[in-house]
Amino acid sequence: MQRDKMDYREHFDAVMRVMTSRGLLLAAYDASGRANAMTIGWGTLGSIWGMPLWIVLVRPSRYTHACIEHADCFAVNVPGRDLEAACTLCGTKSGRDTDKLVEAGLTVEKGKSVPAPLIAECPIVYECQVVYRSDLLPDALVREIQEGAYVNGDYHRVYFGKILSAEAAAEAGGML
Repeated sequence: MQRDKMDYREHFDAVMRVMTSRGLLLAAYDASGRANAMTIGWGTLGSIWGMPLWIVLVRPSRYTHACIEHADCFAVNVPGRDLEAACTLCGTKSGRDTDKLVEAGLTVEKGKSVPAPLIAECPIVYECQVVYRSDLLPDALVREIQEGAYVNGDYHRVYFGKILSAEAAAEAGGML
């Protein structure tokens, strides 16, 4: 799919809607160079320290955590409506056990700004370099979040990714 540079704020409402409905595909390469993606429904797109950022949360138990730790970068891929099944698959299987992208029939492209996998079928992609990471502190979370999201522990690591490139297909708005 042909994509052109865009301002990272373009399509903000649509990207947030997709993230909180079917999810976005967070992707990074593992230590062997194999692309991996997981579906995320939590994250934020904005500006901190005068730079555009994607902030994503990944549990240490997830294979994607090891991939981002290795690569120090990631891509946020925004899937169109036609990729709902791929999002379900990438959100329910582990990259430790299977090549989810192959199984989902998705095509990997190499990032242009960072060594992170872009998904060719996604109409919007963001390439991000990790500029900060922090583990959630259980004692700093309110009880409601503790009891809802962390019943079994496995507290997220939060990655701040500086957006080095954002691209969208001309027809992106109609595809989401």
